[in-house]
Amino acid sequence: MAYPTVTSQPQPLGMPTNQRMWSSGTFGCFDDFGSCLLGTICPIILGMRVAGDLGESACVPCCVPGASIVMRTKIRTQHNIQGSIMDDCLMTWCCPHCIMCQMAREMDYIKRVGSQ
Repeated sequence: MAYPTVTSQPQPLGMPTNQRMWSSGTFGCFDDFGSCLLGTICPIILGMRVAGDLGESACVPCCVPGASIVMRTKIRTQHNIQGSIMDDCLMTWCCPHCIMCQMAREMDYIKRVGSQ
């Protein structure tokens, strides 16, 4: 008697299967030196810019605990980028300035692609 062979794992309901990668890497600061410099010197201003690009109040980085994690998760879910909340949390905790720069680059990329 032959048994059926499973060739792919079932996905949870509602989980997108065609997720994309971030447009730039976590440590791709030299892809956009301006954001990297701003994120190093004054990350709160870069965070305010990213929050504004997300349609949120510029006060979010100053007033919301864990704002970077929240903004990264929002970018990821709205734009179908691979990852998880745990990944967002760990990356933000380990490399906060690099992650803020990555989010700024991603929002710039989304604006460029959306305008084409």
